[in-house]
Amino acid sequence: MLNRKLLIPLVSLTIVGCSDDVPTVSLGIDDSYRIYRMQKLPLHPELTGSSYRWSTRAGEMLSTERDYIFLAEKEGVYELSLDIIDEQTPYHFEFSVTVLHEEIDYSPYISKVYEYNPAPGQFINTMPQYEEGDSYVEMLKKVEESISGTNDVMVSLGGFGGYVTFGFDHTVVNRPGEKDFMILGNSFYELITPDKKGGSSEPGIVMVSYDRNCNGLPDDGWYELKGSEYHNPATILDYKITYHRPDPDREVISQGNLTDVNYIAWEDSEGVNSFMSKNSFHRNEYYPLWIKEDILTFSGSRLPQNGVDLSGTGAYFIRYCYDWGYADNHPNEYADLNSFDISDAVDSDGLPVMLPGVDFVRVYTGINQCCGWTGETSTEICRAQDLHISVGSSASCCF
Repeated sequence: MLNRKLLIPLVSLTIVGCSDDVPTVSLGIDDSYRIYRMQKLPLHPELTGSSYRWSTRAGEMLSTERDYIFLAEKEGVYELSLDIIDEQTPYHFEFSVTVLHEEIDYSPYISKVYEYNPAPGQFINTMPQYEEGDSYVEMLKKVEESISGTNDVMVSLGGFGGYVTFGFDHTVVNRPGEKDFMILGNSFYELITPDKKGGSSEPGIVMVSYDRNCNGLPDDGWYELKGSEYHNPATILDYKITYHRPDPDREVISQGNLTDVNYIAWEDSEGVNSFMSKNSFHRNEYYPLWIKEDILTFSGSRLPQNGVDLSGTGAYFIRYCYDWGYADNHPNEYADLNSFDISDAVDSDGLPVMLPGVDFVRVYTGINQCCGWTGETSTEICRAQDLHISVGSSASCCF
């Protein structure tokens, strides 16, 4: 029986020299492989040269790097070749990869949560529920139970920078020109002027990572999926904020529905020092109770504030949606506006990055903002879905 994560070489290869005096040399690549679709096959030639060329037998160039990771969405037999270009010892080698359908059908939904590091917020310690003595591992398990599969239980990321990292039971492939995966939250349009697409939009920035070292851990490079506000002059691409555990000796001051305006102190890379207030509607602790550290620091791109006080008195805030490219930004019924194209990935310099697929997805709250008695802007999610894996029926959640 084949293991889902295991590639199976069929025949080992040795290259024999032109005379009996030349020792046998192993290229390190086998004649043929069998592997499941949407799983990676890392290929590493033992021999070195001045350059390398991986290609299909038909001549399509695949890579010029020494190491190559084969990944295919569709089943079939793939005929490939490797050329090691060297003046002294050039090699040309042909091999095949048979891509099979997995024995147990992949799930289109989240299968594992790797990290949950929320910033302080009014829904922290309640979404999911913290119980006295819970460790990070136990909270991580609760998050996984909440958003894996079709469980659809909302998880909050808190204020700016708080994040969750998750993955699927396969690599989500990058189909050029198509949206590749979807993330659902709890955004909604207000009813008075729904055409303006305002209501409760708490945009989360989406980042992706491809498991290049094939170790199953989110420790490779991360890339932001560029959304509609990436080039907005008000977006800060290198922003940092530090939150402090509430000072037990602070002066507690109330203002209307805000029961503690000096609750959680914070400072940021823009030189701003302020507080996250506690409101009368959420009396739980906002600072993650399972975390021992007294300060929490987050960094990333900070989107412009999207909240507008239509009342002028702090009584009625509308948080307007951005056009596209963010989680928890538009209501879930607008599937296309909650879907993401891996081809939108950019590196830290804003340059496009072409990824064959992604193994890990990270969502973090992208706005540092407090909207009066409605509290801080905090991204929430309840589900993610690979759009290339078919499901029995359309899905909705989180209502």
